[in-house]
Amino acid sequence: MTTTAPTPELLMDHTGKPRPVFDMPLTYDAARLGIAFHEAGHAVLSMAYGMRVITSEVIAWQVGPDLMRLTGNTTWQALHTSPWHFAAQAAAGEIAQVNYLMVYGLWTPERAAACDSAHDREHAIAILDQFGYRLAHGHVPPGGRSWGMAQGMARRKVAYLWREIRTVAHAMNENTVLTGDEIAGLTGLVNPPMDGGAA
Repeated sequence: MTTTAPTPELLMDHTGKPRPVFDMPLTYDAARLGIAFHEAGHAVLSMAYGMRVITSEVIAWQVGPDLMRLTGNTTWQALHTSPWHFAAQAAAGEIAQVNYLMVYGLWTPERAAACDSAHDREHAIAILDQFGYRLAHGHVPPGGRSWGMAQGMARRKVAYLWREIRTVAHAMNENTVLTGDEIAGLTGLVNPPMDGGAA
């Protein structure tokens, strides 16, 4: 845990605007583990879909005598990745975090709403648009897919890889930061080499 806020870039969305802040009505420890599940969802699905994971981490800092803030960050390299797999890994964070609440007996409508990750959705939409793929929220665009379809793909993959996600989340919660190679070692998944070159 740190007492200083992360760099401003980590608190911004892909457009440079501050990401929304949600109050998570949980203890610090339970909320921190939830963030670890969120980032583990991104990391495990990224790796399962052939993306190289560089790091995945929980970031915590104190903003007042009894007030902590939490966020997370997963960095990756996506070469030759299916656009729809990319969208699914973007959706996986929120799905893994909500699933954590359900599995651990913590789910309430308010806590599920606090898992909202619109910045992941909007980032995925913007990235795919750069490459000519159409991903939209609330409808299926001509020749493309909806965010709901990406969430469906992610939901199935999160369920299939739940043991790996859980393992990574608990290790991340304990160690704060995991490298992609550490995640590969914990899960048995393959972390592809950087830039597609030799390992």
